[in-house]
Formats: sequence, C-alpha cells, structure tokens
Amino acid sequence: MQIAIINGPNLNLLGKREPEVYGKETFEDYFESLKTKFPHIQFSYFQSNIEGELIDKIQEFGFTYNGIILNAGAYTHTSIGIGDAVKAITAPVIEVHISNTFSRESFRHQSYISGNAKGVILGFGLKSYDLAIQSFV
Repeated sequence: MQIAIINGPNLNLLGKREPEVYGKETFEDYFESLKTKFPHIQFSYFQSNIEGELIDKIQEFGFTYNGIILNAGAYTHTSIGIGDAVKAITAPVIEVHISNTFSRESFRHQSYISGNAKGVILGFGLKSYDLAIQSFV
C-alpha cells in the first residue's frame, strides 16, 4: 500500500510555530514514528509553502497511490485550485488538520477541499494523521 502525505504552508515549522496549538514535535520526527508504526505501508512525504507545487504533487500521486493525506494548511480556505486537483484525481484524499479549525477564526470554517475529499479529520493534533492512515487500512 502506498500513501502520500502532503503538507502545505507553514507546516515545516511544526515544533516551533505556536506550540500551544500545533505541539512541540517536528513533522519529520513524527513521520519517522509513522513509518515504524505502519511498516507495511510505503509512505511518501512532501511539504511546500507554494500552492502550485502542492497541486503538482497531488496530481503526481493521485493516479498511482492508494491514498493521499492532505493538510493544505491555510490553502484549505483559499485555494480553489487545490480543491479542483483533489476532484480531478482517482486516489481517495483524506483532508487533515492538526487543530480544530471550527474552534478558530471564522475564515478557517470554509474548505475548498472537503467537498471532494473522502473524509475530513481535524482537531486531534498529529494523531489526525494516524486516524487518516487507519481509514485506508
């Protein structure tokens, strides 16, 4: 089984950025623990702060992988292009957020991805990714 994890803007700052919201662990450290926890899954990981690069990766993985876990960060609330990319591919996508976006600013309540995703998991910290992986196995 092949699962891609794609993270959007500012998620490269996990462990440094607002630790009270996002925690103190880097995503790279967390990703290593996922590979150990799910040894039967071949993971790919990509992070970018650039919208077009995220769309390119969604398209690259979207026709060959068994699933994509997408945390588009703030682009979730602004990018029709990312939403369209999710709609265009055949791989199921689980939209993931570390924080509960509905308990935050009102602009974070809108998602251009959710309507095209297989499901949405939010508010469980980094465990949101574990839950998304479990939905694929």
